Amino acid sequence: MFEGLRFAFGTLSVLRVRVDRWDRPTAGRAMLCAPLVGLVLGVLAAVPGVLLRELGGGPLLAATGCVAALAALTRGLHLDGLADVADGLGSNKPPAAALTIMKASDIGPFGVLVLLLVLLAQTAALAQAFGDGARAGAFGVVLAAAAGRSALLRGCLAGTPSARPDGLGAMVAGTVRRRYAVPVGLAVLALLGALGWAAGGYGGAGLRQALGALLAALGGTACAALLLRRCVARFGGITGDVLGAMVETSATAALVIWALFANR
Repeated sequence: MFEGLRFAFGTLSVLRVRVDRWDRPTAGRAMLCAPLVGLVLGVLAAVPGVLLRELGGGPLLAATGCVAALAALTRGLHLDGLADVADGLGSNKPPAAALTIMKASDIGPFGVLVLLLVLLAQTAALAQAFGDGARAGAFGVVLAAAAGRSALLRGCLAGTPSARPDGLGAMVAGTVRRRYAVPVGLAVLALLGALGWAAGGYGGAGLRQALGALLAALGGTACAALLLRRCVARFGGITGDVLGAMVETSATAALVIWALFANR
C-alpha cells in the first residue's frame, strides 16, 4: 500500500514523490489512495484562498486563487483531460479518429468551451462558499478535490476496459476491486460529512453542511459515472484523459450541488 500511495501522489500531483514500482497491482492500490491525494491537495489549495479572504481580497478573488492553486498542484492534468475528452466526444468521428484527436497536443473549440464553463462553475460555487466565511470556502475546496479523485474508484473498477493498449488508462483500467472500492468510498463519505459538520458549526447549519457534503459527493460520483458510461460506449474504454475528465466532472458537480444545498 505504501508503494501505491507513492504511485498515487507521483501520478496525480506535482509533489515530488519517487515512484519505484510501475505495474498494474500497484496502480490499483494507487487508485484506492486517490481520495487521500484529493484531501491533501484540497487542503493545500485552500491556503491561498483563505489568506486572500482574510486579507480582504473578497470571495471571488479567494475562489479564483483556490481554483488556480488546485490546477497548479496537478499541472492542469485533469483539466487537460477534460478538454481532450470534450474534443473527442464533440468530433462525432469514429472511435479511432476520436482517440487520435484526444491525443493531439492542441485544443479544439469544444475543449475551450467546456474548460471555460467548468472553471466558471467552480469559481462561482467557491465564491458563494467564501461569501459565508473562510472556513466554508476552505471546506468547499477540500470537498471538490476529494470528490473529484473519488471518481477514480469508479473509473478504474474491475471490468472497465481500456480504449488503448498502452498509456495510463491501460495501466489502471480494471485494477480496482469492488470489495475494496466500497469501503474506501464509504470512508470518504463519512469523512466529508464530518468535515462538513465541522465547517457549518453546531446546530442546524452544521447538519445542513454535512448532508450537503454527502449529497454533493454522491452527486459528483454519479455525474462522473454517466460520463464514464458515455466514453466507454464512444471510445471503447477509458484513457488517462477520460479519468481526468471524470475528476473535473465530479469535482464541479459536487461543488454546484453543495453550493445549492448547503449554503442557504
